[in-house]
Amino acid sequence: MAAASSSPAISDREIVVSRTVEGPRRLVWEAWSDIRHLAHWWSPNGFTTTTHSFEFRPGGVWDFIMHGPDGTDYPNRIEWREIAPPERLVYLHGEGDDDPQSFVSTVTFVERRSVTEVTMRLLFKSKAQRDEVVEKYHAIEGGKQTLGRMAAYVATLPSPGR
Repeated sequence: MAAASSSPAISDREIVVSRTVEGPRRLVWEAWSDIRHLAHWWSPNGFTTTTHSFEFRPGGVWDFIMHGPDGTDYPNRIEWREIAPPERLVYLHGEGDDDPQSFVSTVTFVERRSVTEVTMRLLFKSKAQRDEVVEKYHAIEGGKQTLGRMAAYVATLPSPGR
């Protein structure tokens, strides 16, 4: 899980997490874009996710709650900004509509033979905002755990050649 480099202009506002996933890009994309799959792996270890609404299209919204292992509920709202199957997703992620703490996530899917490299880039409005989510919510470790859960889930899906 290597972190990619960023330009100096945004590197202090960005979190980058990468993971190689065993499986073709088409299958990894499906795990990210279909609500039937997302509920099985989305969020860090110990969390579960309850979806209230899901509309996978540019301008569409995924409204959900992440339930922490300690019983704390975390409201989440993702607005899909760009959907380029099976290569790239861009979305605005926050607690709700007009959340001043929202950030932009860009996820890329690069197929390398029988594996897919998934890279999540989270871009925050300021270094202070980025630092807060790293310190308060352990966002880097949470991102690594989330990608780990996704990789484990994708490994359970039927795929030609496995």
